[in-house]
Amino acid sequence: MTKILIDTLGSDLGAEEIIKGAGKALERHPELSVVLSGDTETIQKACSANGIPSDRTEILDAKEEITNYDSPAEVLFTKSGSSMMKGLSEVAMREDIFGMISCGNTGVLLPAAMKYLSGDIRVRPALAAVLPAENGSFTCLVDTGATIDCTPQMLHHFAHLGSDLMKEMYGVDDPKVGLLSNGAEETKGNKAVKETHILLKNDENINFVGNIEGNKALSGACDVLVCDGFAGNQVLKVTEGTAKRILTDIYKIGKRTGSTDIMNLFGQLMKIYDIGSLGGGIVLGVRKPVIKAHGNSNSEGIANITKMLLNMAENKAVFDKRDNKI
Repeated sequence: MTKILIDTLGSDLGAEEIIKGAGKALERHPELSVVLSGDTETIQKACSANGIPSDRTEILDAKEEITNYDSPAEVLFTKSGSSMMKGLSEVAMREDIFGMISCGNTGVLLPAAMKYLSGDIRVRPALAAVLPAENGSFTCLVDTGATIDCTPQMLHHFAHLGSDLMKEMYGVDDPKVGLLSNGAEETKGNKAVKETHILLKNDENINFVGNIEGNKALSGACDVLVCDGFAGNQVLKVTEGTAKRILTDIYKIGKRTGSTDIMNLFGQLMKIYDIGSLGGGIVLGVRKPVIKAHGNSNSEGIANITKMLLNMAENKAVFDKRDNKI
């Protein structure tokens, strides 16, 4: 049995939607049990309404919620009783809890995860997104928003974190690492990108394949795409927005023409390119997996993210073995 903790507060759609997602996950995965962090009364009502089995569900009472307007520097010390903080503390203390999901404030979740789940050596955490690439492969985009202004040393470190994830979770023996830039040539990029290129090129433990332009981000040219959090967040959102726009157009054409073939195509593409339902950002650099879900994740998204954690548990993904620090 794999146990995970789900923070029910901090969602744009409300705690009931998150709890409903937990219920879907429990129904689909009999090997799963959950700890739900949040308001006990709300959780009990939602569990009863959704027929969630009590023998596979624990409640961690925490009525205080961290909002998107809270300052990370303040709430780390003033909201220790919040569902996010109590959840992370519980995950840190208990060996039987494998990892955690939260829809809450990203700016708070990253330093809070570092506070409670740092390994013996503190490293700078990164937020990674694993996106569908060509030929059924996946690309780990790192960083996607944890650190906006990065030094070359940080980007070099992110390359190692991303490589470890792809080895452990997806079984990629020697992950190809690319560096996001505005041109494939070594001379392209800003100062940080050029210096990072040299570090990656000279690292014998990194399978560096060179600079990758934005239009090839999901081409399968690399298994790990390294960038600062500002650029990575833009790549993630533009990719999501473009996929949504194309899928919407295909759906409209299918409905207008009444074409079964087009609607079947729409259904197939939704399974691949519905970025919102694929999962969330994975916090790398901590000793247990923490996944940051979209703030507007629905119950299906939560169920899918739960499956990500189960896959990590099955593959025995290790999160605390990095021996270098920034």
